[in-house]
Amino acid sequence: MSKIYYTLTDEAPMLATHSFLPIVKAFTRAANIEIEVPDISLAGRILANFPEYLTDDQRTPDALSALGELATRPEANIIKLPNVSASVPQLEEAIAELQSQGYALPNYPAEPKTDEEIAINKKYAKALGSAVNPVLREGNSDRRAPKAVKNYAKANPHRMGVWAADSKTSVAHMTSGDFFGTENSTTVESEGKFRIVFYAADGETKVLKDFAPLKAGEVIDSSVMSISALRSFVARAMAEAKEKDVLLSAHLKATMMKISDPIIFGAIVETYFKDVFAKYKDTFASLDINPNFGLATLNEKIAGHPLEAQIKADIAQTIENGPRIAMVNSDKGITNFHVSSDVIVDASMAALVRGGGKMWNADGAEEDTVCIIPDRTYAGFYDAIIQDMKRNGAIDPRTFGSVPNVGLMAQKAEEYGSHDKTFQISGDGTVKVEDENGNVLLEQNVCDGDIFRACQTKDAPIQDWVKLAVNRARLSNTPAIFWLDHDRAHDAQIIKKVETYLKDHDLTGLDIRIMDVKDAMTETLRRAREGNDTISVSGNVLRDYLTDMFPILELGTSAKMLSIVPLMNGGGLFETGAGGSAPKHIEQFLHEGYLRWDSLGEFLALQASLEHLSQTQGNAKAQILADALDEANAKFLANDKSPARKVGQIDNRGSHYYLAMYWAESLAAQAADAEIAAKFAPVARAMKENEAKINDELIGAQGRPQNVGGYYHPNTAKAYAAMRPSATLNAIVDGI
Repeated sequence: MSKIYYTLTDEAPMLATHSFLPIVKAFTRAANIEIEVPDISLAGRILANFPEYLTDDQRTPDALSALGELATRPEANIIKLPNVSASVPQLEEAIAELQSQGYALPNYPAEPKTDEEIAINKKYAKALGSAVNPVLREGNSDRRAPKAVKNYAKANPHRMGVWAADSKTSVAHMTSGDFFGTENSTTVESEGKFRIVFYAADGETKVLKDFAPLKAGEVIDSSVMSISALRSFVARAMAEAKEKDVLLSAHLKATMMKISDPIIFGAIVETYFKDVFAKYKDTFASLDINPNFGLATLNEKIAGHPLEAQIKADIAQTIENGPRIAMVNSDKGITNFHVSSDVIVDASMAALVRGGGKMWNADGAEEDTVCIIPDRTYAGFYDAIIQDMKRNGAIDPRTFGSVPNVGLMAQKAEEYGSHDKTFQISGDGTVKVEDENGNVLLEQNVCDGDIFRACQTKDAPIQDWVKLAVNRARLSNTPAIFWLDHDRAHDAQIIKKVETYLKDHDLTGLDIRIMDVKDAMTETLRRAREGNDTISVSGNVLRDYLTDMFPILELGTSAKMLSIVPLMNGGGLFETGAGGSAPKHIEQFLHEGYLRWDSLGEFLALQASLEHLSQTQGNAKAQILADALDEANAKFLANDKSPARKVGQIDNRGSHYYLAMYWAESLAAQAADAEIAAKFAPVARAMKENEAKINDELIGAQGRPQNVGGYYHPNTAKAYAAMRPSATLNAIVDGI
């Protein structure tokens, strides 16, 4: 029997799974496929890490570790939906919810003091940030817009904001003291070990990371962000926004860069509210207020304090004196400085570019903004696209070319900031990356409060990445550009390897180039405006940013991308597109029973998964299911059966019904397998004949609050009841 591992994750995609999974299981049984559902949600990962605190019936298997091991085997076939990349506030919310459900978990010690608290903190740290992706991504990324999706976007263009040549929107970045400026990098010649040690100016020595393996040919980097240079830069950006009379916004990724970016976010918040933090220094210390957690936590901690009204008045006065802060939610008064996990650079900057360079102000109106992106490593990428938009105006989705991406990410390549090699330094001194013989591989001078980070990129993934880029360029007859900066230390090492490994391939007739990031952006946009496609070949973090930016410009959303990870040992990981886990969608569902989440990414991933299963395991019926699903996806798009926006219209559950009906119709009509055709002919007929009744039942379930028994850890029975409200449809599906 063939197996597909369909992951249970978080928020909107988790709810959607409760509607779509019964359909998937029913249809795939026809090809003798078993669907397993490993729980890799935030709540599931928390429970798996604390078995000793739970009763026997509460203990949860460590599904993520098991899937990580599976990803190294050739039979792996994993469909991975978006996860919460948890910030500390989200982690604490999930813990509190689980505790309220009777799980005797310990509280999260944000600043551990005892050995027990340190041990608990380390366990919880495993669930923070981008905890899932590095474990499963044992291959490099191949993301592109399927033809049917691209054609639909051209025929039904989404709204684009108007870019003015005199737009005041700009990117503010550091000019020194950032990760880009301090980065050093080396390629290790032979296998060995390394450790990271802080040598304080007062003579104290502290091992930050003990010995870990290095492979021959591996690239290892280190870099530092100066906290004092960062604060000075933020003050200059504030002055620029004030002078231009525009909004000020921060654009980071505290969810993925879980060590570095919350600290950077805190420095921005503390610098903006410098006078408030100085005036209430003792009060804030007594309340354990940490600027890294933003204004939301500050407001929670001062609630009920005798100085609450005075502090809030001073905060309001600071904002009034400007520069004005961009808003995440104007109606609720949630600023760009409220919660670090609201500030997600790939989503926020893509929305800004699509919207004509505008963000929302406190009155709910759009304004230009100075975008704080401190580190030049990626700030230049965003600056280049903003400059292009000012020169050439907004893009036209009806004629714009496509920008697929081949991303380097296998074996935790370039895992900046989300792992165990990023630290905030206490004291002045030097941080050294040493081998097991005491030889210094890399060295950085640091001051108190600076952020040090190191990262590794193994050689085999780089070779595989180059091969994947060449293969994609040949298969699609499309030029490919490696986005690598010659002046960046890490990229300089990677460029040497790319140039070497390209020689292993026949490049006859192919257009493959290496370009600095700004130049690559300018050239890619030039070609796309002319209707031409260009493959972007990029490192891990830039991959993340590119696969939001271009799909949002091309398609209006990053959730409709086909995202395949050909695993290095022969298996397949099929990701259901970018776009996060859509907390606003689940909020709407819980309040009014309407789920806007678009599962097209799941449909596309399932089609690719079935095709892979057929090719690797000789399952001919899986190929029939895949071909029929491909036809169903095209029909789904052509008939515009994606979720709408408001109660009374088609939502996520209705979109699943139509996909199932089109899939059944295609299977019933195919001639290659009489058994499958006979099985699905009555299914297709029943779904079509009951269309009005099923729609009435699905839409009739909307318009009232939903209780699924938990946000992070819902009750399974309640979630299925909420997401399968059509008894007619359920009877047809369950009867297959």
